[in-house]
Amino acid sequence: MHVEILMMPQTEDTQTNREQTLPSSDVGTRKASRKSWLLLAVAAIAVAALLVSGIWSRVKANTTLRAETAQAALPAVSVVSPKQTSPTDEIILPGNVQPFITSPIYSRTNGYLRKWYFDIGAHVKKGQLLALIETPEVDQQLQQARSNLLTAQANLELASITKNRYQALLKSNAVAQQDADNAAGTYNANKAIVEADKAAVEQYSALVSFERIYAPFDGVITARNTDIGDLINSGSSTGAKTDLFHIAQPGKLRVYVNVPEDYSQGIKNGMTADLRLAEFPGRKFQGKLVRTAEAINVTTRTLLVEIDVDNPTGTLLAGSYAEVHLAVPTRASTSLLPVNTLIFRSEGLHVAIVKDGKVVLAAVTPGHDFGDQIEIVAGVKPDDKVIINPPDSIVSGQAVQIVQATLPGDTK
Repeated sequence: MHVEILMMPQTEDTQTNREQTLPSSDVGTRKASRKSWLLLAVAAIAVAALLVSGIWSRVKANTTLRAETAQAALPAVSVVSPKQTSPTDEIILPGNVQPFITSPIYSRTNGYLRKWYFDIGAHVKKGQLLALIETPEVDQQLQQARSNLLTAQANLELASITKNRYQALLKSNAVAQQDADNAAGTYNANKAIVEADKAAVEQYSALVSFERIYAPFDGVITARNTDIGDLINSGSSTGAKTDLFHIAQPGKLRVYVNVPEDYSQGIKNGMTADLRLAEFPGRKFQGKLVRTAEAINVTTRTLLVEIDVDNPTGTLLAGSYAEVHLAVPTRASTSLLPVNTLIFRSEGLHVAIVKDGKVVLAAVTPGHDFGDQIEIVAGVKPDDKVIINPPDSIVSGQAVQIVQATLPGDTK
């Protein structure tokens, strides 16, 4: 080792000395040759780099193309997530506004209308005189009944005197017992006749009192169906009946509503209801549910409920049509889906859910149908991705890709 280290400097110096002793032309030639080989190597490396880069880009493009082709081959679907419903459902039902008290006013006796005092729209108080009826036949019958009563009372007085006289004579055996008994019987019979005639007088007096028609309660005259001189038949007669007036009490109104059976369990007394009428846009009137029929109508499958509305100023008119808004508590929170997500199969109603890029068909239980949406009682979760407009050929396990909804009616 020591020898070699000592010899290396000598060799380099020797080579250098040799080069210094060579001609200058040979030295230049050798330097040019070395530079050419260096340039050639650099060029080869550049060409190799270009080839590798081109091959890699082609391989990458081919791989990307294959991935995009495979992705494009998957069916594109639009999805929607179920919408949770509120704990209460607002139902809108038709209702007719009716007076709290309403009644037709009939005559209790036959005759001719002599005079009326109030027309439609008049506010009357209980006991006010509405009309007078002329009843000449009843007046004559009352007069006859009174005359019969006077006759019966005279006969009764005579029978009483005869009875007392015979009772006194019977003590001295001046008359027979049979005569005394006949006198007592005559007295009793006349007494019964007097009682009957009194009842007849009272009857005809009552009929005569019916000539005057009074208001049965405070209210408004909503109809007058007669005029002076009209023939009036009593309300108790078997012929045609004529209601002279129609009276209603508008200070408090009733609204009867038929609630579908599906919502009947959520209807409770004391619930509030909002009434909206076309003639009062943007305004609502609050009422209170006071009672229900507590039975389902077998014909309409509805529950009849009554809602009372205070109307102190008479703003609402009886007979109006109203929309009744009721907030009915639901049994449990449910989901809403567009109707175009449903799949009708022989096994039942299904929806297609996307999980990990694949389709899962889930059976669902429908609830109320709201037209463009349907209530789903069971079968879906809030975070599910449900396919909109699924094809009839879709099956579980099928790979799909999710795209933005673009079709008319699609929900994003």
